[in-house]
Amino acid sequence: MAGAGKSEACTYLASKGYPVLRFGDETDRGLRLQGLSLQEDNERKYRESLRKELGMAAYAIKIEPRIRQVLSTSKVESIILDGLYSWEEYLYLQPKFPQLKLLAIYARPEVRYRRLAVREVRRLTPEQARARDIAEIEAVHKAGPIAIADFLIDNNGSLDQLHRQLDSLL
Repeated sequence: MAGAGKSEACTYLASKGYPVLRFGDETDRGLRLQGLSLQEDNERKYRESLRKELGMAAYAIKIEPRIRQVLSTSKVESIILDGLYSWEEYLYLQPKFPQLKLLAIYARPEVRYRRLAVREVRRLTPEQARARDIAEIEAVHKAGPIAIADFLIDNNGSLDQLHRQLDSLL
């Protein structure tokens, strides 16, 4: 869920040498091509439009070539995918990449909303964050990948605690 610490985890894992591919880059690219700013309303409309066009696995479909490129051009055994949200995205990618493992990062809503209110990019009010939570659970089917995650990190604490938990998984 937004504000749980996915970006922080990805930044840390990238610093350890893991390539990170962000599902949301497709939204950013699409908005830039349309000349629109990166703000919640534009992002939501773009996400909904892409999913209407390609189905609920849209972002997995879009990121698959990038995954294949990284796997074919580097010697890494693991890549980090930031933002696999829907059950359909998981169902699309899992047979293509059977080694896929899911890591869910959890933080309580009040913790996430506090973080989202002060972050530099894509700042959200608590009301916007709550509305996004509900939309992601109901419309994006986000609960499935979280429920079957291979690993779970509780990120209600400090950045150091997050890093220690990530290190324990490496």
